[in-house]
Amino acid sequence: MSLKFHTFSAEETIDLGKKIGNFLKKGDIIAMQGTLAAGKTTITKGIAQSLGITEEITSPTFCLISEYEGKMPLYHMDVYRLDGGEDFINLGVEDFIYGNGVSLIEWSEKVIDELPKKTIILKIVPVEGTTEREITLENWPYGEIN
Repeated sequence: MSLKFHTFSAEETIDLGKKIGNFLKKGDIIAMQGTLAAGKTTITKGIAQSLGITEEITSPTFCLISEYEGKMPLYHMDVYRLDGGEDFINLGVEDFIYGNGVSLIEWSEKVIDELPKKTIILKIVPVEGTTEREITLENWPYGEIN
């Protein structure tokens, strides 16, 4: 199933993240795609809140993987600095993406071939000159989000 949303502020993007997060189950993987400053970390903040995570969510650009504890673990990855799928696998990500938590992968375009077919694709496209974001969920297994 594919779903499309429009948000008009960071707060609305966080709220959508909360709604998405309320559906997620252990082992879910979300491959996030979007340009620099599209809102990938912003929507991650909402997903984290829905999982009961109270820590500050920041982009893991320099540490590559941040792990947060809540109702279930959240593994927030940023693969921007990697050269591709081999580097991704060499990080030991199998423990995360096949683990007991939810994995969110920013810049997933670089490693998409290494992810399972069940991976949820989340695309964020900023509307130029505005705070609007077009957000698409592909391969979404849980039905409508209200």
